[in-house]
Amino acid sequence: MLNATGLSCVRGERELFAGLDFSLAPGSWLQVTGDNGAGKTSLLRLLVGLSEPAAGEIRWNGTPIRELGDEYRGKLLYLGHQTPVKEDLSARENLQISAALKGYELAASGAEAALAEMGLTGRADSPVRTLSQGQKRRVALAQLLHSGEPLWVLDEPFVALDNEAVAKVIKIISKHLAGGGVAVLTSHQEAGLPAASKQMLQIGR
Repeated sequence: MLNATGLSCVRGERELFAGLDFSLAPGSWLQVTGDNGAGKTSLLRLLVGLSEPAAGEIRWNGTPIRELGDEYRGKLLYLGHQTPVKEDLSARENLQISAALKGYELAASGAEAALAEMGLTGRADSPVRTLSQGQKRRVALAQLLHSGEPLWVLDEPFVALDNEAVAKVIKIISKHLAGGGVAVLTSHQEAGLPAASKQMLQIGR
């Protein structure tokens, strides 16, 4: 369960948003919308503990996330708007390092299978700097295929993807929700995820 109550965010002298509330039970997801600069990414940074709210509180299973610290961070997967990959490493190495940072080992075969499922067959050994922007995004999103974290926080996960890749990501997130996971994502487009478990939050109006 992820709960936010009375969240406010200030950047410089500007208040981006105030008084935001939502509650996400297992199997549910939140789509955050708003104009550029409204504070969508800032909200996600609050939810993953990278920033502190000006007011309000975020709780995971009833406990404030600031008290949980690393325990909470071990429960979430955060993919920011800027594609989180290392340009000088191969696609496979990127997946294996991301797994190692989470405390588990991902075999080369497992990484290659995830990349293949994301449409990157034969690209496992390619340095990420040689890939297109859409392919880099697929490398990052391949982390979803071996993620055991119950909370996914995704900033514009469909950016730079073609229709086939978008459909794949929707399928992966839907499976995560069906297994009791929770997801928060920003998107300017209709996500196509299960409507019955959906909540909407528009920032800036």
